[in-house]
Amino acid sequence: MIYYLEQTDSTNTWAKEHLGQLQNGDAVFTQNQTNGRGRLGRRWENLAGCGLYYTAIIQHPMTDPSALPLYASLAAAKAIFETTAQTPAIKWPNDLLLNRKKVSGILCESVSGVYLCGIGINLSHPQSYFDRQNLPYGTSLLLQGSKQAENSKQLAEQLAQRLTQALTTDMNDFCTKGFACIAEQYRRKCINLGREVFVEGIEGTATGVDCQGRLIVHTKNKQEHIFTGEVSIKGIYGHL
Repeated sequence: MIYYLEQTDSTNTWAKEHLGQLQNGDAVFTQNQTNGRGRLGRRWENLAGCGLYYTAIIQHPMTDPSALPLYASLAAAKAIFETTAQTPAIKWPNDLLLNRKKVSGILCESVSGVYLCGIGINLSHPQSYFDRQNLPYGTSLLLQGSKQAENSKQLAEQLAQRLTQALTTDMNDFCTKGFACIAEQYRRKCINLGREVFVEGIEGTATGVDCQGRLIVHTKNKQEHIFTGEVSIKGIYGHL
C-alpha cells in the first residue's frame, strides 16, 4: 500500500512512528515535508507542492544493507526515466544528476531490523528557489525540460508508484546477493568513473566500484577503496 500525506515533518520519521501498521513493500509520500534530512545530517529544504518526498519500508533481512542506497539510486533513476524519459546519472554513492546538477537525494535508515528507504526528488522547483537557497548545482525535473513536471501533483503520484515498483521488483534478489546483482548496472550509470575525485583528504582518479559498492580511487601512491564520505568530482558541482 502507498500512503499519501498532505504534510509531514519527514516521511522517514512518519514511517518510524507507524512501523506497527506498515508491511514490507509499503510506502509513504508527500509534497510538503517540513523537516526533511539528507545524507550527513544536511537539512532538505522544502518548497510545498514542488517536490516528491518518499519512503519505502523494507522488512527483508539483507546480506549487504550498506549497498541499499546504491540499489535505491538505480531504482530512482529507473522510475524517473520511465515517467519522464529523462536519464539521470548517479554520483557515487546515491545522488542523481541531470546535466551535472543534482535532482534527487537518498537517505536510508534502519530501525529494529526494518529498513527505511527515503528518496527526495525535485519536481517543479523554479530557478529562483535554487538561487535563494544558494544551491547553484541543484535542479528540478521541470528545469531540465520535463513536461510532466508542469503538473507536479500528478507527477508525484506517478513517481511514487514507479518507485515502489522499481524498488520491490528485484528486492528479493538484492537482499540475497547484495551489491553483486546490480554492480554492472550501477557502474554504467556512475558518473564518477574515469574522473578526478576528492574525498576525505584523498585525491585521485575514480576507476571503478568494487564488489561491495565501494568507490575505487587510484592515487599517486596506492589504490583506495572508499566506503563512505562526500566525493567531489572535477568538472562537476563547480570543482575545477
